[in-house]
Amino acid sequence: MDSHQSVADVVDNKGGLRLQWSPVFAGALAAAALSLILISFGAAIGLAVSSSSPSWRDASSALALLSGLYLILQALVSFGVGGYIAGRAQHVIGATPADVIENNDGLHGLTAWALAVIVGAAVVALVGLSAARPTIQNRPSATAAEPLLSAELDRLYRSPRRPANIDIGYERAEAGRILLTSSGHSGVSTEDHSYLIQQVAAATGLPAADAERRVDSVMGDARTAIQRSRRSSVILAFSAAAALLCGAVAAWVAACAGGRHRDGASLPEWMGGRPTTAVPIV
Repeated sequence: MDSHQSVADVVDNKGGLRLQWSPVFAGALAAAALSLILISFGAAIGLAVSSSSPSWRDASSALALLSGLYLILQALVSFGVGGYIAGRAQHVIGATPADVIENNDGLHGLTAWALAVIVGAAVVALVGLSAARPTIQNRPSATAAEPLLSAELDRLYRSPRRPANIDIGYERAEAGRILLTSSGHSGVSTEDHSYLIQQVAAATGLPAADAERRVDSVMGDARTAIQRSRRSSVILAFSAAAALLCGAVAAWVAACAGGRHRDGASLPEWMGGRPTTAVPIV
């Protein structure tokens, strides 16, 4: 009898530990949707960790830090809601011990978090590809320097005497590639520096001395812009990684809380539940 009972318990426990995909999908979709809403709201009020606009270079460090903190906060909220749904909607099968149920709830929340991250990454990739395709088709000679150093390239080739029907797209792309090397350890080589001065003088009609002063000024501005862009990229990468890690923890904890609410049990003290008072034995 005891052996049959133990076998039944094992079967029930195995049934209770099965991963149920309906709660996982529900929690993941809720987390991805809420994350998109919160990120859109943050962008609407000016909270962004990076931007392609040249005016972003003048943004203060406090704004970058606040934007990173908001990214982490929205991850805690969105993944917490998704994990709670995944834990609350799970159906426990069989007579499973409480600690096993709690771990299973946390597993559902963590799986919902992973699926939401994949969905969000896929949406971002599709949006990025759709936004980059028209630029590549319209500007075949454009380089990575064009969105970053567009203001510097405009100032480099600015000339009121140049005819309007002359296309300098290739010259801009070539100058952009040269300016990108200004932030390296060796900087712009002497050959590239002289070549860029000749190109600017030929395209704008400036004397060689004026063209050299303009090139030197633009190189200094480009070096500063690249350094600030790198700093923003570091803040973005760190904030995104911290947000994802905090989101995983929030999804696990919220799923465990959702499972306790589902079973009618009280939350432990580390989840914010009321402390249990010991009943004196008479």
